[in-house]
This record gives sequence, structure tokens and C-alpha cells, in this order.
Amino acid sequence: MPFRILSTVLVLLLLSLTAQAQCPESSRDAAGCDPSACGSHSEAVKQFGRVCAPKVVLTHVRIIDGTGGPVLEDQNVVIESGKITAVEKGADVAAAKGTAVLDLHGHTVMPGIIGMHDHLFYIVRPNLDSRRHHDDPVLVTQMTFSAPRLYLAGGVTTMRTTGSVEPYADLSLKLDIEAGKLPGPHLDVTGPYLEGSQSYFIQMPHLTGPDDARQTVEYWADRGVTSFKAYMNITRAELKAAIDAAHKRGIKVTGHLCSVTYKEAAELGIDDLEHGFFVNTQLDTDKKPDVCSQSAGDETLARMEPSSPEAKDLIATLVSHHVAITSTLPVFEGDRGGGRPSLRQEALEAMTPQAREDFFLLRQRPISAPAPKIDPALLWKHDLELERAFVAAGGLLLAGADPTGRGDVLPGFGDQREIELLVESGFSPVEAIKIATLNGATYLGRDKQIGSVAAGKNADLVVIKGDPSKQISDVENVEIVFQDGVGYDSRKLLDSVRGRYGQY
Repeated sequence: MPFRILSTVLVLLLLSLTAQAQCPESSRDAAGCDPSACGSHSEAVKQFGRVCAPKVVLTHVRIIDGTGGPVLEDQNVVIESGKITAVEKGADVAAAKGTAVLDLHGHTVMPGIIGMHDHLFYIVRPNLDSRRHHDDPVLVTQMTFSAPRLYLAGGVTTMRTTGSVEPYADLSLKLDIEAGKLPGPHLDVTGPYLEGSQSYFIQMPHLTGPDDARQTVEYWADRGVTSFKAYMNITRAELKAAIDAAHKRGIKVTGHLCSVTYKEAAELGIDDLEHGFFVNTQLDTDKKPDVCSQSAGDETLARMEPSSPEAKDLIATLVSHHVAITSTLPVFEGDRGGGRPSLRQEALEAMTPQAREDFFLLRQRPISAPAPKIDPALLWKHDLELERAFVAAGGLLLAGADPTGRGDVLPGFGDQREIELLVESGFSPVEAIKIATLNGATYLGRDKQIGSVAAGKNADLVVIKGDPSKQISDVENVEIVFQDGVGYDSRKLLDSVRGRYGQY
């Protein structure tokens, strides 16, 4: 055979093998499994593509549609041009040119997770030791490389940054993800923390008054941020100015508060409150106006029996003012008392050696540490009961993980754990998945495009081995994550950041 012809054959063979390598086993016979269908995505993104075809049919799959409705057994989902075009009774589909067909017996499809308290940074405590002592200052380092890949691998297709430390980096990352240059979830970029005169992180800016709050919101709204987050030491006047300025731009404001109580914030017009009911300070005995109390809300939560008049009044105020609550159970799980599940091996493998060492130092309670003044188990119990009461009263509960490297909480892994803990708190699996998907879309005003599995919506979907409706821990078994119709290989994404989280 002439050398030129032999070279051509070898090239064609390599191209064929490359195309097959990016397709699932069940679709390799489908003529349409074509990586070029990933369109304008860069090679940095295409390397994670597992299903790239003009048309994709997911056959014989179980659907948890995100609405909280009944599970749909043996269904086909048809995806074309990044959209779900049909959800229909399960049937075998013959391979055809331009179509990738996946046989998904034993698998579940659910909407992409919408992480409503997620971050793109990692908290660094210099010289942390076994007594939990560390040197100052506490630093926040950006995880622009590893965090987006971990989120996408875990099934998060849209996330709110919920307080940015490097907003320019987050805005640029958002543009690169949308342009197909980098892998990661769609981003709702929050501006810099709206913080008062003091803060925990040295990189946080400090507001000097209401005018500064208004100007800060206007400056960052002009640069493209799509939400804001107030923090622990903001004053009521500063918060009101920030809310009014944001609302004029059609932008919502959330808050991890302390100096301002939940009821005060609701009456000022805030749109969302973070960390469930853990950081409300209205019943703290040392609470003074515009000043964070010593217990930062623990005392209030311990005193606020869900059936008490104070709890009923607070929930009624939140619901009537259309204030959402973001549940972030994973970040508090380590403080609840009793046993904790071990961190998954995949999560440990994602961390740098130093991050793993810090994880184990923070996980163990120092022998010399004083006993907590308030029983953590009581706080945990009351928060779960209040979150359920809030939903029962018609409140919009959102889901997040607050993954900053603290405790057991990492991007993606933490978002899955939040769903598991919602079920542990008393919600059914389909209710918990709705909280983590459609509720987030509703808050963002994007429920017509994302958040549930329905014809006409964006094909942002998670393919899971198993049945989370019966065993919620199956939500961890993510195999493929579809974002705008392109299916990403969860394992490849995880492998690409092995040993990097905590570094960059």
C-alpha cells in the first residue's frame, strides 16, 4: 500500500477512535455520535465531552422531573440543539445519522442542580494546628480552575457565587463558560460582599455608609454582576440603600446576616436569607441595633421553638414579604453532635495534601476545647423543623452547600450532600430534588428555561446510576451531566482536578 494512502487510512482510523472515546459505550454504534457536534467549544472543553451529537435520545430512563411530582418510569428524553424536544414513553430507538442513542436502563435523569449558596474560593488558615489555632490573617484563595469542574462533575449546571472575593475573575469565568472556552456551570455572579466596618476575611471591602453601599451596587451592576450578598456587620441603613439600588437594576440581594435580624431584613426588602435559620439574631439577649451579637444567632435558634409565637410570626413575615431561605445543611453537619459520615474518597482525592491535612485537623474536636454553651443537636433539630415549617407555610426554600473547604464541604460533593440532608430532615426525595433544582430556577426567574425536565427547556440534566427516589444516596452516582445538550463525563472532570482543590 502506498505510504500516502496508508497515512490517510491511519488518520481516519485515529479520528474514528477519538470519536468513539468521547461517546458512551451504549451509543458507539450510533452514527451520529460526533464530537464535532460540540460546536464552538474549545478543546479544553471537548476533552470532557461524552455525548456530542446534533440529536441525543436517552432511552428507557427513569425521570425525577424536578416538580415534586411522581417519578416517571421507562421514559425516553429527546435532546436537539441544546433543548429537550420530547419526553415520551420508553421505546427502543434505531441508530441514525446525526443521532446518539443511549440505553439507560437502571438509570435516572433529573434536572441539573442549581446551587444557590456556592463559592469559587477556598478558605486558608495559615499554620493551622491540632488545637484549631492558626495565624492571622485568614485568607481566601480563588479556585477558578478546580471548583467549576467539581461543580459540573457533581451535577451542578447553574450556581450562584453567593459572595465573590475576586468578582472580575468570576465575571471573566462566566463569559468563558458561556463561550465554550472553559468547563463549568452557568454562573449567577454575586458582587463583592456588602460588609460593614469589620470582617472575617482580610480581602473583604468595608462599607462606610449608605452612600457607599449604593455606589458599590451601582458600580458592580454596571460591570455585569447579577446578584449581591450582604454580610454579617452591615448596618440597616447600608442594607436598605443596597437593596433599593439593586432593585432599581432588577437585581436581587441575599444575606448572611448577624447585625441585622431576619425580620428587620425582610421588612427592608431583602430577597433571600442564607444558612436556613442558623444566623437569625432577633432573640439573642445581647443583641443591639446594627451590631452582631456574641452567639451570632445560636441563642435565637435555641430559643425559637418552631411552634412558638416568635417562630410563627417570623415565618409569616418572611412569606408575606416573599423572602426565600437558602438551606446550607452540609456546612453545619459537623457541628450537630453525634457521628458523621466519612468524607467520600473521591472528595479526598480532589484536595491537595495540605487541604486534606487541614480537613482532618478541623474535623477532630480538640481535647482542650470547652464544651459548647448551647447543645449543637438542639440547634440542628430546630433549624430542620423551622425549614420544614417555612415550606409548609408557602415559603420558597433553596439549596446550597457553602463549600469553601470548611469541614466536609467541597464543590459538587456538598451540593449532593445537601439533597441527602434535606431528605434526612423530613422532605421526600422528590421534594428535596425540587428544592435543589426548580426552586432555584424560580428564584432566579429562569424556571421557564431550567430547573425541571420538560419539553422546551434547556437540556441541563444529570444522568445517575440508580434510583434516588428510593435511595437518596444514589444522587452521588453521577455519570453524565448535560449542559445545553452536551453531555460531560463526570469521571473525566473529577480526574482533571485530582489533588488540585485548595491550590487553584
